[in-house]
Amino acid sequence: MNTADLGLPVDVPSTALFTDQYELTMLQAALKAGTAERRSVFEVFTRRLPDGRRYGVVAGTGRVLDAVENFRFDEGVLAFLRERGIVDDQTLEWLAGYRFSGDVWGYPEGEVYFPGSPIMRVEGTFAECVLLETVILSILNHDSAIAAAASRMSAAAGGRPLIEMGARRTHELAAVAAARAAYVGGFATTSDLAAGFRYGIPTVGTSAHAFTLLHDRERDAFQAQVDTLGRGTTLLVDTYDVTEAVRTAVEVAGPELGAVRIDSGDLLLVAHRVRHQLDELGARNTKIVVTSDLDEYAIASLAAAPVDAYGVGTQLVTGSGHPTASMVYKLVARAETADPGAPLVPVAKKSSGGKTSVGGRKWAARRLDEEGFAEAEVVGTGPVPDGLADRQLLVRLVENGEVVAREPLDVPRERHIAARANLPLSATQLSRGEPVIPTEYVQGRSGS
Repeated sequence: MNTADLGLPVDVPSTALFTDQYELTMLQAALKAGTAERRSVFEVFTRRLPDGRRYGVVAGTGRVLDAVENFRFDEGVLAFLRERGIVDDQTLEWLAGYRFSGDVWGYPEGEVYFPGSPIMRVEGTFAECVLLETVILSILNHDSAIAAAASRMSAAAGGRPLIEMGARRTHELAAVAAARAAYVGGFATTSDLAAGFRYGIPTVGTSAHAFTLLHDRERDAFQAQVDTLGRGTTLLVDTYDVTEAVRTAVEVAGPELGAVRIDSGDLLLVAHRVRHQLDELGARNTKIVVTSDLDEYAIASLAAAPVDAYGVGTQLVTGSGHPTASMVYKLVARAETADPGAPLVPVAKKSSGGKTSVGGRKWAARRLDEEGFAEAEVVGTGPVPDGLADRQLLVRLVENGEVVAREPLDVPRERHIAARANLPLSATQLSRGEPVIPTEYVQGRSGS
């Protein structure tokens, strides 16, 4: 859900400078060469998944749509380009009227992907498509990396809720995007109010150690919090002595205490001790929340512990060791003339060094086995085989420059749960391994 869905005002600035200078210098040269208006197809894909990952998660699609819609060269932006001498007057005049008028297709947000999957396809003139490269990659690489980490953590949590709390560990704007991506990947709530405001994500938060340290006694801090937030609040019990704090917490709030939070120590051992103590004190319904530099491996190690929820920060917003999805944006087909009806011809980089790509405008489908689980990601050019026609993955996102696929954020969140469940069981294993299904290429005619 974006701010417009909430009925909340927001000043959306131009996204036109979220780009690299060479996008504009390529445009200038193409305008001079007479090739700028050739019909072109660009695709976003990754050549490999991060080491050890079994699948990727598409996230950021909704933000891409907003970015494309707001990619405008207003007077301030044009003045900057003019003053720096970045492009010439002819190019500035062209940019002043820029509006993306092409089509965008892509995997729907929340879907899983594999090496070679054409995650997004941008079609239009070379000029209008090339300008979008950097902003599209910036969003998809960041958000997909966070969503993939979130998905692994969600799977490791086994249905227990996850709280995103990484805002203080990353750039303030990246924090909002990270919270959104984490929600798509399976997190239930965020501590970041900007993310709650902009995207409607449920927000949570109670107190830090500073609040306990502010008061003369731990009891006074607990009493103040319960008096303000009610007995259902979550009390932080590891500022001093955990055993004493749990006893005091139940004395102050009674057995109706909502939860206790543990932020340090041997979480497995402490959680068992706290659960036993809470039960003895009659607080059998009081939940236990654990935080403290968790990642998917730490969460998995607590599977047998009496933990009810996890709070994750640093490892989530840094992609749990893989802060980018390594996606690229490559020209895969273009016309030989500026005639809008000219047929497309496939093009591809063929240099050595592992950075080759496959030319042609592609479709993608996921083949299922006899039990209905995914067994291969099939990527091809030309006609789609009959058996895969109803399994195609790309959907239209933008048509003739108009966004046609906005959706509430809960939709990609639910889509991801279903997509992950459709993969072989080994997809959620945390041990290192290859992608859980192979990518197969089907070559065919790749005209328009």
